[in-house]
Amino acid sequence: MEILFCGVCHSDVHTVRNEWLGTTYPCVPGHEIIGRVTRVGNQVRNFKEGEIVGAGCLVDSCRTCASCKVDLEQFCEAGAIFTYNSPDKHSGGITYGGYSDSIVVDEAFVLAVPQNLDPAAAAPLLCAGITTYSPLKHHKVTKGQKVGVVGLGGLGHMGVKLAKAFGAHVVVFTTSLNKVEDALRLGADEVVHSKDEAAMKRHLNSCHFILDTVAAKHDLNAYLVMLRRDGTLTQVGVPSEPLAVDVSNLIFGRRNLSGSLIGGLKETQEMLIFCGQHNVTADIELIPIQQINAAYDRLVKSDVKYRFVIDMASLKQAS
Repeated sequence: MEILFCGVCHSDVHTVRNEWLGTTYPCVPGHEIIGRVTRVGNQVRNFKEGEIVGAGCLVDSCRTCASCKVDLEQFCEAGAIFTYNSPDKHSGGITYGGYSDSIVVDEAFVLAVPQNLDPAAAAPLLCAGITTYSPLKHHKVTKGQKVGVVGLGGLGHMGVKLAKAFGAHVVVFTTSLNKVEDALRLGADEVVHSKDEAAMKRHLNSCHFILDTVAAKHDLNAYLVMLRRDGTLTQVGVPSEPLAVDVSNLIFGRRNLSGSLIGGLKETQEMLIFCGQHNVTADIELIPIQQINAAYDRLVKSDVKYRFVIDMASLKQAS
């Protein structure tokens, strides 16, 4: 497939800068890929030349373990093959991602993109979208429930849009007063400044579900007590330091603390269809590839609303 657009994920920054201490160089990041099919193998049945398609975080798995058999390839027990910086069992070496002009992907790991969605704004759905959709779906968020979203960044803004599309009453918890207006624009019903103790107290024991997207050290307990009995807080942000949990906040209220990792291919396709039906895409800033280093610096400072996407036409122009 010819790559048209590729979203920029915070994982790209961590990997490029070897902050997770597992990078193999040279490294080509990018796992939010939207492209056009240019050629298909003779056994391909579901896609044809000219179609706009997507490739997300995964490009292979063992396909035979208990997780793969129930379409949870992200939890492959033999080790999922990620789109970049993973062992490439077909050609050797490692996989290279979407900061490129083209990529070859197994049909089983290619996704159909609804035609009504802007392809550039749809690119972040392949990571940020599925990362927030999967826990909302798994925990059966539905109309009439109250859902909290902690943080309003690349993940958080998708969490707000999707929770609202699920029919929930959405409350955004943010440390930034300057994000109140944006949160409401994105679909939040209420915005709570998490440093305001009185405002926080008004939401104690009230949320059916909380999606925590914060990737920095923060106080989980402040949000666990927002859950009603049997409520669940799911962490999707990955802080660099362990987070302390006061177990009594779980015990008193039979509350649940869980984590979630992207989604399998079946669920990712389901998410794209859902987004097509509800006209949900990411808020993006389109950049040429030549600005990627500046974009990384801005991303670390949370200076983007809310996802950078690379226009790969800039790569062709440069060459």
